[in-house]
Amino acid sequence: MNTGAVGVAYGAATLLFMFTGMPIAFALGVTAISFMLVLMPAAALDIVTRDVYVEMASITLLSIPLFILKGAAIGRTRAAADLYAAVHAWLNRVPGGLGIANVFACALFAAMAGSSPATCSAIGSAGIPEMRARGYSPGFAAGIIAAGGTLGILLPPSITMIIFAVVAEQSLGRLFLAGIGPGLLLVALFCA
Repeated sequence: MNTGAVGVAYGAATLLFMFTGMPIAFALGVTAISFMLVLMPAAALDIVTRDVYVEMASITLLSIPLFILKGAAIGRTRAAADLYAAVHAWLNRVPGGLGIANVFACALFAAMAGSSPATCSAIGSAGIPEMRARGYSPGFAAGIIAAGGTLGILLPPSITMIIFAVVAEQSLGRLFLAGIGPGLLLVALFCA
C-alpha cells in the first residue's frame, strides 16, 4: 500500500470515527493506534511507545498544562477585568487610550498565560463592551482584541514556543529571549 493510499484511508477512518460522535482527540487516537497495529511490525510499536513515553515525561512539556490551568484560573476570576481597568486608568488621557489599554492588557495577560485564545477571551470579555460603549466600531474593537491576542504566541512564556523548543530540540531560554524584542515591537506598532 503506497503512502497516498494510507493517507486517504487514515483521513477517511478519522472522519468516520468523528461522524459517530466520538470526540476529535479520541478519533485521532483510535485511528492512529489502529493503523499502527495493522501497518507496523511489532518491534516498531515497542519503539513508538517508548518514544511517546520519553516525550511525555519531558519536564518542559509539563509546563503546558500548568500554563493552561493558570490562564483558566485568571480568566475565570476578576483578575483580567482588574488588569484591564488598571491599564485603562493609566492611559485614559492618551488619545486612543482605550485601544492602547486593550493592547497593553493583552500583552500583559499573554505574558501571564502564554496562550492567544485565552488572552482574546479574557481581555475581550471586558474590553470589547467597554470600547463599544465608548463609540468604537464593533469591527475595530474586535480587531484590537484579535491583534493583541496574537501576542500570546510571541511573548514568553508562550505555549507555542515551548512545543517548538521540544520538537525542534532548541533551547527554550534562547527562544524566550528571542521573542521579547519582536513582541515589544508588535505592542508598540499596535499602539501606534
